[in-house]
Amino acid sequence: MRSIRKAAIQAAVGGGAVLTGYQGMLIAQALIAKRAIGVTDARPPRPEGIYGDDLPGAPLRVLVLGDSAAVGYGMHTADATPPAMIGISLAHVLDRPVDVRSEAVVGAQTSDLREQIDVGLEHEPDLVVIIVGTNDVTHRVPAYASTRLLAAAVSRLVEADAQVVVGTCPDLGTVEPIPQPLRHVARRKSRSLARKQTVAVVRAGGRAVSLGDLLGPVFAERSDVMFGDDRFHPSETGYANMVSALVPSLAAAWRERDRELAAPEVGGRVSSVSLTEAAERAGRRPGTEVSRQGRWARVLRRARG
Repeated sequence: MRSIRKAAIQAAVGGGAVLTGYQGMLIAQALIAKRAIGVTDARPPRPEGIYGDDLPGAPLRVLVLGDSAAVGYGMHTADATPPAMIGISLAHVLDRPVDVRSEAVVGAQTSDLREQIDVGLEHEPDLVVIIVGTNDVTHRVPAYASTRLLAAAVSRLVEADAQVVVGTCPDLGTVEPIPQPLRHVARRKSRSLARKQTVAVVRAGGRAVSLGDLLGPVFAERSDVMFGDDRFHPSETGYANMVSALVPSLAAAWRERDRELAAPEVGGRVSSVSLTEAAERAGRRPGTEVSRQGRWARVLRRARG
């Protein structure tokens, strides 16, 4: 406790601000959690390439954008990263080759999507996956600013004739190195951002898939399996669990775009509600996809493998 108080005082003095005891404690806990999690310069091998190159048809071009969760931070082989898992899974589900390119960057915030898109559009993507939001929460970016930038990114990609699927901000309340009450604050802010992201993405023409409640209970119960060595980023199993929620939505987005492959949704429960209600439902139910359906929002709960 003495070290926490000391860190709080140093943080307050160093910032030139007058803080309450509670605010100082939160700052101190953030510093302690940062030291506990640590940082590594190691990066996984780049996963770009064609997956399922022995399958018939022209490759489906997929672009992955976002932060460390999209990169696959902590993995030591390319196939263990989310972009590679997405390529492998889509090639299997759609029975065609998938050409994956990743412009995701460790530590990226939503404001960095613009630069990622500038480079990524050279790939002329058919499908785009975005996973972002965690660093907006940890860097205290206002939710209104974060979601406005996300909406602009999705709109730009939709205008470029790409189908966009966004994995919303994960639940930071499951990260063990973050102590209470800071963990409670992180949970509340990350879940709130995820709901706002859902509304912004659907209004911009994309699909939003809830990751927070999907990963939260599983990660909390099986933290030894789902988290990597730093106890902050997912393990390979954790990344696979995340990808398993995104791939069905990516496949459905492509099938709906390609009328020759159009097929009814299977293994899921569909309902149409207001967009606000859809965002609330997605925040409460694991792996829920929200997309636009005329004047309403479509809420889809798929069975996952």
